Amino acid sequence: MPELPEVETTRRGIAPYVEGQEIVEVRVRNRRLRVPVPEDFEQRLVGARVLSVARRAKYLRLALTGAPFDATLLWHLGMSGSLRIARVGDLPKKHDHVDLVTGQGFVLRYHDPRRFGFVDWQRGDAAEDPRLAHLGPEPLEDDFDGDWLYRLSRGKRTAVKPFLMDNRVVVGAGNIYAAEALFIAGIDPRRSAGRISKARYERLAGAVKEVLAAAITQGGTTLRDFVSGQGEPGYFAQRLNVYGRQGQACPRCGTTLSRIVLGQRASVFCPGCQR
Repeated sequence: MPELPEVETTRRGIAPYVEGQEIVEVRVRNRRLRVPVPEDFEQRLVGARVLSVARRAKYLRLALTGAPFDATLLWHLGMSGSLRIARVGDLPKKHDHVDLVTGQGFVLRYHDPRRFGFVDWQRGDAAEDPRLAHLGPEPLEDDFDGDWLYRLSRGKRTAVKPFLMDNRVVVGAGNIYAAEALFIAGIDPRRSAGRISKARYERLAGAVKEVLAAAITQGGTTLRDFVSGQGEPGYFAQRLNVYGRQGQACPRCGTTLSRIVLGQRASVFCPGCQR
């Protein structure tokens, strides 16, 4: 599933081709996504201009003007979706469901074999849309730090890894990146969130920032489906310390990495150096 680094990589890849551009044609080949493509989608988009491409958590937000009325498109890639840049005349593939064609001949093309993603109108501003209103801080911004994690964790009995993956706590620390951050911080993913010190949460917040920034620099993590706006895979998988490496030696202390299940998600950690 595309996580924050993959969505940010997508944003950076498509923005130069669509920001400031007029949408001159819209093609919907399959409306049956997780949320059906709105019936007024084509009517409202043709003639609109894309002001900006932003990201909130794992959602892409395309701000539009010049449509029947100004609006924001909310795009979610689901489990297997990708947004790529094509050119007019490039033939669509089997699971290419939606095209936005710009006046300069570029095509923003949505590909999604499983159809768990969606594109929909944002409901009001970000604070009003129920899909966005409950989200925690962005992990690479200043309001996310160890003090924030420490305050939210007090009294929590849940394990720290599911706590860190809760989007109400912080967005973007999905399974891969939470496992890697906990390894860097030396924290056992099974430890109760409420029993971790402020100093250790400072290290964990720093590790989250480090891991996500590195993943974005590497273009995200491709395990199966993800590709960037230019159709390229992400290379952060080559830098994973623990995720998917159960049974191998810990790169820090040599202990055999263990696999457990927390919150119905597989988690790999080092029982030797994660405490």
